[in-house]
Amino acid sequence: MSEKTLFQKIADKELPSDMVYEDDRCVAFRDINPAAPTHVLIVPRKPITRPDLIEEEDEALVGHLFTAARRIAAQEGLTDYRLVMNNGADAGQSVFHIHLHILGGRPMAWPPG
Repeated sequence: MSEKTLFQKIADKELPSDMVYEDDRCVAFRDINPAAPTHVLIVPRKPITRPDLIEEEDEALVGHLFTAARRIAAQEGLTDYRLVMNNGADAGQSVFHIHLHILGGRPMAWPPG
């Protein structure tokens, strides 16, 4: 069995976090190095760690992350926000457990960086 990712340990509540949302399929917590006044990570409870991101079997779960993002943004009082999902180290992914970022609370520039 492979070792749990940092995010899996947070989802399993083995590590502390500033949890803002959870349901049976995902958890959401504040990023410890926020890139915006509101920076929340949404992580599926089921780890998806493949480098090619998702397979068809994961589509419903990934779609659920976006549904949760809408709920969390409303809960955080955000009407304008950015959703980001990185795939691979060159894209900025540092924890290889699929996750969705919600960034808000300030104007966003384009391109992002």
